[in-house]
Amino acid sequence: MMSTLFGEFFGMMVFIAFGCSVVANVLLKNSKGEGSGCIVIYTGWAMAILMGVTAGLATGNSADLSPAVTLVKLLMGVTGYTVSNAVAMMGAQVLGGAAGATLAWLIYLPHFEATEDKGLKLAVFSTGPAIRKTSANFLCEALSTALLIVIIFSLGHKNVAGTSGMASGFGAYMVGMVVWAVGLCFGGPTGYALNPARDLGPRIAHAILPIAGKGGSDWSYSWIPVVAPMVGASIAFVVCRAVGIV
Repeated sequence: MMSTLFGEFFGMMVFIAFGCSVVANVLLKNSKGEGSGCIVIYTGWAMAILMGVTAGLATGNSADLSPAVTLVKLLMGVTGYTVSNAVAMMGAQVLGGAAGATLAWLIYLPHFEATEDKGLKLAVFSTGPAIRKTSANFLCEALSTALLIVIIFSLGHKNVAGTSGMASGFGAYMVGMVVWAVGLCFGGPTGYALNPARDLGPRIAHAILPIAGKGGSDWSYSWIPVVAPMVGASIAFVVCRAVGIV
């Protein structure tokens, strides 16, 4: 179990270090990537999950890297996924998210100092809605997460992976492609958290780090990218069972 927890922490740290850094590269003042646009961010996050899953598998044995994925495996009754183990994995994922965001802050340290806009600094760490409307924001995160998880679990179906399964490591590339598609297609309304640990861990880091000129951490919105993906994961489990994906 300890190797699993470390793999979740380490993989998540790598994932978020890459993901938060691509946002910093695009948004922060005087970065060489400043203003390069959302397509760079979506692509960077897709590559980030590939890096995170690779690191997580190399150091652990699961690489869920999301409480939403861990919840689905718990509901499926996957071996080793007891309630206590799942909660511990989720905690490791949140801590890894905070650690990865801290690395991104250190890498872009002078650019945080050069940037005056408090909102841009927060956006490096956590998601926020383009149009703030609670019901719509919640629905977007829940449905986007459900679609993400349905496709991820479809990758393991025998009609997709074959009777012998995918080649070792290839699944990580496919998950990266799915995350890329989700960002391109569903990222506009809320910034596609899809993952409670991806949003909560970095948001905690934003709250406690001595970031130059930072503002608030928008805790009034923070429950949506935590709760909605878990609701979406539950929906995905029901759908996957209903249509025979799992």
